Amino acid sequence: MGPWPALPQELVDAQRALADAAPPPWRASRRPTLGGCFVCFTQAAPGPGSAGEPGWAGAALLRPERPPVSAVVTGVAAADYGAGLLALREGPLLEAAVRALPELPDVLLVNATGRDHPRRAGLALHLGALLGVPTVGVTHRPLLAEGEWPEDERGAASPLLLQGELVGYWLRTRRGARPLAVHAAWRTGPDTAVEVVLAATGRARTPEPLRLARQAARAARAGDKTRLWS
Repeated sequence: MGPWPALPQELVDAQRALADAAPPPWRASRRPTLGGCFVCFTQAAPGPGSAGEPGWAGAALLRPERPPVSAVVTGVAAADYGAGLLALREGPLLEAAVRALPELPDVLLVNATGRDHPRRAGLALHLGALLGVPTVGVTHRPLLAEGEWPEDERGAASPLLLQGELVGYWLRTRRGARPLAVHAAWRTGPDTAVEVVLAATGRARTPEPLRLARQAARAARAGDKTRLWS
């Protein structure tokens, strides 16, 4: 598919097309290469976020029997924050970070929603389609979907429904910790998304590739603060 849309209506049109696409479902290999990506910003003013804010996007790669690697790219938010339009703001930076890795992962965990979206095509799904990589969304809460929390046991899951459609699960990755919202996205269904997140999660609540990507982005932001405001 083409580059990221630059205008809200262009993005809406692209999201509708992506929601109607029917790519073949992804099936995990025995030991897939796992990726994660995360972006953070330093806001110049109060509010949900404005175009032009400095941003740091981190990506990480976990490969079997090899050390993890990460990459960070810097840039600016491409748009103001808008509900359902996160791809305008974060998409280009996240794509650049993932492409800065030495190779693309077999499946990518994204700090964004997928099918849990007004047009069933959130940023996690859009990014996967553009990269040509299966994706899973992982967030702290759903966007529109609803569902009760699961039991307090690692691996316990409960459905997230949007207008009666199963779009993801609440997933308990660690006992005693708040569950994560796990989202079906590009070439992954809700059950596959849960399998990927559990396989990618160790002792921490957050899946390891996403945790490493977040650490890399935030460390780069912390290191750049003095230069940004000097």
